[in-house]
Order: sequence, then structure tokens, then C-alpha cells
Amino acid sequence: MKALPIFHISVVLFGMVALTMRATGQEALPFTRAIELALIHSNEIAVSHADEVRAYQTYLEARNSYIPKVTIGSDIGYAYGFPLSLEGSAPTLLNVTAQSSVWDVAQQQFVRAAKSDWKASKSQGNDQRAQAIMDTALTYIELNKWESRAPILRAELNVAESVEYAVAERVKEGIEKGIERTKAELVGAQVRLHIAEAEGAIDILRTRLSQLTGVSAQSIRTQRDSVPALKKKDIPQNDAVSRAAQSSAAVESAQESALAKEMRAKGEHRAMYPTASFAAQYGLINSTLTNFEKYFVANTFQTQNVTFALVLRLPVLDTSQRARAAAADAEALRARKELEQTKNRAVVDGLRLQHNVEQLVVALDIANLRYKLAENEVGGAHIRMESEMGTQREFQNAAIDSSERALEQINTTFELQRTQIELLRATSALESWALPSK
Repeated sequence: MKALPIFHISVVLFGMVALTMRATGQEALPFTRAIELALIHSNEIAVSHADEVRAYQTYLEARNSYIPKVTIGSDIGYAYGFPLSLEGSAPTLLNVTAQSSVWDVAQQQFVRAAKSDWKASKSQGNDQRAQAIMDTALTYIELNKWESRAPILRAELNVAESVEYAVAERVKEGIEKGIERTKAELVGAQVRLHIAEAEGAIDILRTRLSQLTGVSAQSIRTQRDSVPALKKKDIPQNDAVSRAAQSSAAVESAQESALAKEMRAKGEHRAMYPTASFAAQYGLINSTLTNFEKYFVANTFQTQNVTFALVLRLPVLDTSQRARAAAADAEALRARKELEQTKNRAVVDGLRLQHNVEQLVVALDIANLRYKLAENEVGGAHIRMESEMGTQREFQNAAIDSSERALEQINTTFELQRTQIELLRATSALESWALPSK
């Protein structure tokens, strides 16, 4: 049985990689472009923007209560007998009413609460933007991982099939036992399973990236060298992680939300304070269809009438409002405790991710060293086989182990990148890395 030369394995592997690179060159989707498209097509960002607009308009609604509301209308109708009113006003050809708050300490707190809600929605929008960037970045680099694994697995399958064939021939010649053939077939089956897993992952991840970016799934190919390098200076260190985590968009949103609830609770308590408001009305009474002048002193009835006043109100007894204020206090207390939980969780998550990065850096070094050792073993096995001091089976096993170490290297690199991206997300430094030109 003729031995499988080492250069043949190298040529197969190189050919698979080159084929993938050519396809990538034809339909490449650069990393930065994918992020930009995701920010344009993200449904989550659109929903968050709608929430921000709603919160801003709610703030304007509360603030504009100090601007007079003016209404123009007409209550044309017939009246006979003692002057009566229609919905609070006499029958008029034209009437103009205006009213606004002048002094209302409760409303002042409600305006501040609405403004804090608006700021919270803006922070939530920033958090959703960072989430969209992270989802796209992780999907992109994971797809690249599987696209990198696929040609290596196919090359490994070629070696495994060569092993199967060689062992089958040796079993026929009575050199090896039948169990060795079963073992070789098992290795091939396992590699085929990994290939099916890779093809399925590539299909799913391309579809997901298509949904995120709006690009057709069939035309998506990742480009490894387009992913910005993650340098050590980009990753916050030591106390910087804790400080950055506490100032993240999620924490800021929770802080503004808690402040809004506190302001609203103060407003509910101050609803029992005196208020002052402005009110005015002009009415042009229809003298033809009414006989109101009969009920006034002669020559004193006027068809055009104006009234305005400063309306003062002092709540005296309102147990429902007191209960509402107590409920708002409880809601504010809950928001403060949730804010503390959010800060604590952000710090712990940041520190955990930082230490995971440190561990994965070492794990990647180990994977690189294992790959170098496996490559050396392939070379040594080939030399021993050529000098008839080793067997073809030994060489083929070394080649398969080398490809497995290459896959381990790819997987560890992805895990390190994913953890680094999650740490950047937790410390609000993700966008500056993903879009360095912005």
C-alpha cells in the first residue's frame, strides 16, 4: 500500500482554504459594513427610538401645561326665558376660552419626572444600539469561525477516508484485525458529523446575519482581516472595569428611571398643596335668538362679554390622593433597590468577563503550542515512515491530530474574541472598537 505523502495533505488543505478565500473575495461583506447595515436595519433600535420620541412628547405635554390652551368655538342656539347655559356657557355666536397652570408644585415634580423618563429612554436607546452592534459582531465572527473550520474538516475527512481505505486493505491482507477497520470508520463518521454540524451552523448564522443587515444570505461571506484587532489597550483593566460598568448605558437608564419615580412620588405628595391657574373667556351672545336682555337692568345687557380670573384651589381632604402618594413612595423605593442591583450586577459581570479574558489569553497560548507540537509530530511521523521506522497509520493519525489542534485553535480564538466583545459591551467601549472611524 502506497503511503499518503505529507505534501498531499498540505495541498488538499491549502486548496480548500484558497477556494474559500476566492469565494470570500467575490462576495465579501466587511465587518464594519455589516455593523453599519445592522444599525440601519435593527428593529430593536427602531422600537427604542419610538419609545424615546414618546417619552419626549410626554415631557412636552407636562411642561406645556403652563402655556395657555386656547379654544375657539360657537354655541349657536335658541333661548327663551330665564338665562340658562349650554355645557357651561350661554348660547353664543363666537366664544374663546383660555386656561393654563400658573403655580402648581406637584406639576413641577411631574415635569421633572417626565424629563428623567425621557433621559432614561435615551440611555435605553444607547444600550439597544450597543446590543445591536454586539449581536452583529458576535454573529459575524462566529460565522467566520465556522467558515474557517469547514475546509479543515474537509481536509481531515480526506485523511480519514485514506485511513479507512488503508486499514481495510491491511485487514484483507490479514495484517490487522477487523476491529481496527471499525475504529477507522468511527473516526470518519465523527468527522462527517462535524462537517454536517459546520454546514448547519454556517447556514443558520448566514440567515441570522442576513436578518440583522438586510443582505441576502446567499451573498454573505465573511472577511477575517476586516475585523478590527482587539488590542490590550482597548480592554479596560482593574478598577477601570468597575468604573466603566457603573457608568454603562444600562446603569444610566436605571438611574434616570429611579429618579423619575422619586420625582413622581414627590409630585403625588405635593398634589395636596394649593394651586393657582389662569382662566379667561370671551363670548359674543346671540341677541336675536335669545331674550336675555329682559332679565337685565335696562340698557345694561351686552352682547360681547369678557371674563378672566386667577383661580386658587386648596385641597382639604383627599384620602385617595394620600393612598396614591404612598403607592408612589413604594414604587420609588423599589426603583432605588433595582438600581443598586443593576450597579452591583454590572460590576460583577465586568470583573468576571475581565478574568475570563485573561484565562482565554492563556488558553489560546496553550492551543497555539499544541498546534505547533502537532505539526512537529506530523513532520516526525513522515520522516519515520520514509525511513521505514514508522507506519503509515502513525503518520495518518498525526495528520488528523494536527487538524484537530487547528480546530481547537480556531475555537479558542473565537471564545476569546466573544468574551472581549462582551467586556467592551459592558464597559461602553464597544462602538469605538467596532466603528473606529466614527
